[in-house]
Amino acid sequence: MRQRFFLIFLLFAALFSGLIVFETKKFENNITNIYSAQIFISLQRNENLPQITLLFAGDIMLDRGVEFAVNKYGQGNWQFPFLKTRGVLEKADVLFGNLEGPISDKGVKVGSIYSFRANPKAIDGLTYAGFDILSVANNHILDYSRLAMEDTFLRLRAAGIDYIGGGFNEKEVRLGVIKEIQNTKIAYLAYTNLGSENWQAKGDDSGIAWLDEKIAEDIKIAKEKADVVIVSMHFGEEYQVQPDAKQKRFAHLAVDSGADLVVGHHPHVAQPIERYKQGYVAYSLGNFVFDQGFSEETMRGLLLEVLVQDGKVKEVIPINIRINNNFQPEIAGN
Repeated sequence: MRQRFFLIFLLFAALFSGLIVFETKKFENNITNIYSAQIFISLQRNENLPQITLLFAGDIMLDRGVEFAVNKYGQGNWQFPFLKTRGVLEKADVLFGNLEGPISDKGVKVGSIYSFRANPKAIDGLTYAGFDILSVANNHILDYSRLAMEDTFLRLRAAGIDYIGGGFNEKEVRLGVIKEIQNTKIAYLAYTNLGSENWQAKGDDSGIAWLDEKIAEDIKIAKEKADVVIVSMHFGEEYQVQPDAKQKRFAHLAVDSGADLVVGHHPHVAQPIERYKQGYVAYSLGNFVFDQGFSEETMRGLLLEVLVQDGKVKEVIPINIRINNNFQPEIAGN
């Protein structure tokens, strides 16, 4: 009798233990499934975060041969230089370029024989192309004196185009511009170390932003206000396909100070794109709209597409362009 009771007891104990194990496994599996679902949802959310497209163009010079082509082949329509690329440009959330010289009918030439001053109507082409921000920190913005430079600022402002790297006083010059796109704040700053240091804005005097060690403080301040900081630098040697030591020093200083991207202009030819620590450096995008038809290198350049997601630069994509005989940039193959 006792033996039968003991066997029945063992049977019930085994059944009860199995039930506990079964329910425990069910609980563990449910937890695993919930956790997996949370990971999946999290990944889905990351993949579905809004993506911001920034586009950067090289040197834009709207005088001399470019103006001649606009009048002869474009019947005076300043949209002409941008007809071949507008389809790409208009896809950008923010479009940036370097304006090589003033747009004005004021001032007198004070620069070298290579001095530029574009017809005020040229702004129609820039608005047609969709430019949101233009750097004026370069060695040609003062070719026709401060009068033409200041007139350029006013004309750009009236056209709804922000300018950086120059301004009516030192505070304006060093603050740059912040664009907020899809709840992401993107700061743009611009500097040059070409020309004369006397051109830089000081106190209440107009001028440009000079490229020196003080940029570190500007970048740190911008980083406190924005998620992404972009710095334009007009620097380097003309027609050199590799950056020099000074370009590398200032570009690396910018990234070390908090910049996410450095975009260079002035050499008139494309230079390498570098990943440096947490940032990217495009040392020179070359020409975008220019009349330097004396070499293949100066008639080619880069558009730089930059993808921003979750407050960070996710990808940098160079797009080859070539400038045709009418000085219009076109998208080119590799």
